[in-house]
Amino acid sequence: MNNATLTGTTPTFLRFRGPGALSLLAVMFALLLAVPVAVVLLNVFVPSQGTWAHLAATVLPEYILNSLGLMLGVAYGVVTIGVTTAWLTTMCRFPGRRLLEWALLLPMAVPAYVMAYAYTDFLQFAGPVQSLLREWTGWGPRDYWFPDVRSLWGAVAMLSFVLYPYVYLLARAAFLEQSASMVEVARVSGYGPWRTFLRVALPLARPSIVAGTALALMETLADFGTVSYFGVQTFTTGIYRAWFSLGDHVAAAQLSATLLGFVFTVLLIERLSRGRAGFHNTAHRKRLHYPYRLRGFTAVIALIACTVPLVLGFFLPAGIMLHMAVTSGDAQFGTHYIELTFNTVMLAAITAALAVQLALLVGYAGRATASRLVRAANRIAGLGYAVPGAVIAVGVLIPVTRLDHALAAAIESITGASPGLILTGGITALVYAYLVRFFALSLQTIEAGLTKITPSMECAARSLGLGPAETLARVHAPLLWRSALIAGLLVFVDVMKELPATFVMRPFNFDTLAVQAFNLASDERLTEASTAALTIVAVGLLPLILLSRMMLQPRNGST
Repeated sequence: MNNATLTGTTPTFLRFRGPGALSLLAVMFALLLAVPVAVVLLNVFVPSQGTWAHLAATVLPEYILNSLGLMLGVAYGVVTIGVTTAWLTTMCRFPGRRLLEWALLLPMAVPAYVMAYAYTDFLQFAGPVQSLLREWTGWGPRDYWFPDVRSLWGAVAMLSFVLYPYVYLLARAAFLEQSASMVEVARVSGYGPWRTFLRVALPLARPSIVAGTALALMETLADFGTVSYFGVQTFTTGIYRAWFSLGDHVAAAQLSATLLGFVFTVLLIERLSRGRAGFHNTAHRKRLHYPYRLRGFTAVIALIACTVPLVLGFFLPAGIMLHMAVTSGDAQFGTHYIELTFNTVMLAAITAALAVQLALLVGYAGRATASRLVRAANRIAGLGYAVPGAVIAVGVLIPVTRLDHALAAAIESITGASPGLILTGGITALVYAYLVRFFALSLQTIEAGLTKITPSMECAARSLGLGPAETLARVHAPLLWRSALIAGLLVFVDVMKELPATFVMRPFNFDTLAVQAFNLASDERLTEASTAALTIVAVGLLPLILLSRMMLQPRNGST
């Protein structure tokens, strides 16, 4: 059996050659997705209105320090929670493990800004925690000190509880792929669970842990709702202020370029951390049988360690939102919220469908052709996920607004009637921004599915006279339904939670659940914001449960 068969890639001599329509479309789409980032970077060299010099002299150091503090705090939080829970649910047997192994992904359904609203109501002076504390102790308002959740450490906690599933999922996959014989050798050598974890499992899983941490840090840098509501000044809040408050899109683009520097630094660190080391498992892979059976006190500790992140990251904030929504939610609940939910689901569904179809096109073009240009285009198309939504919004609005005005002027000169703003006046530009932001999720999932399809499929298709497009439609697409469904669900959930791009680019009089929740919370109307926030969690919960069960299903056969 040759190496191509093992890896699922198509041998070079069997690939479709030449710049066919499939390859050209893939390259064109990749370049289209690269436009917003290129616009942001090019604006670095454009003279601003003096705003940049003012920002650099006043608030830029604060933006940098707060962003660094967020990154360090979240990195520590997601690694601690994600690795611990992944190791316990993978290598240990204790009561509740089968439920926890997929339930630990549920915090992904709760946007960080929704969690921020919930904990603010829960921990504020008039909230239940401090009210109960004063009732028990008889203290007055000035008799005690209570930490303020609306702070940098509060933002770190919110983001850590929401983003640890990135590390958990990748670390757990790495632990599952490790050979059981390696664990058995460690046990025979006298290693207990703790030393086996530190000396064997953790070094082998390091690339996956670092990759998951890098994803969490990119989401941290992209966050707008949490830091804005907590009053933590970061690059995303600065970009919004420069664009809307100061009216200087050049300064906003220059702040966006600085933020991109942070993102690329994270990616570079992730890449350099791998170095030349090959963390490969060459031993015969045997099925893991959960070698560490926990009983008594250790089982209770393991259960608590896995339950606390789930309670704090999902059940408690969801319960707070549910209580507020039932007791004193938004009085406008009804047809207004049906419209908001429809807008949100429509945007998520359209983006997910387009992302999956385009990922099939771009991913298969890279597999079926021998063109280096196509493979490079695939990598360019996947860079958008590393770019924060606020940066993409700025990068999209600058060229699309100019194009919109040019189109309107051209149509008016021909017809004599002004059509208004065609692209930015509707959802076209917003969906485009979503595709730039989340296309990488669908592309990576589809490419992973393509590697599992044997290259003999291409051989059979060519022998039957099928071209690349026909092979994709009639052979590969039916085999990729599972990967396509997972990709669509990932994009759907992320689009529902996306706030910065939606907040900046939504058409006039067109709101989503995320925008409604943020607007109400910004006006300190938390109980009313709870209705929209809870709806986001509820709508995103079902796809996430389905996704988590599908991703963990192959491993659940073990006991």
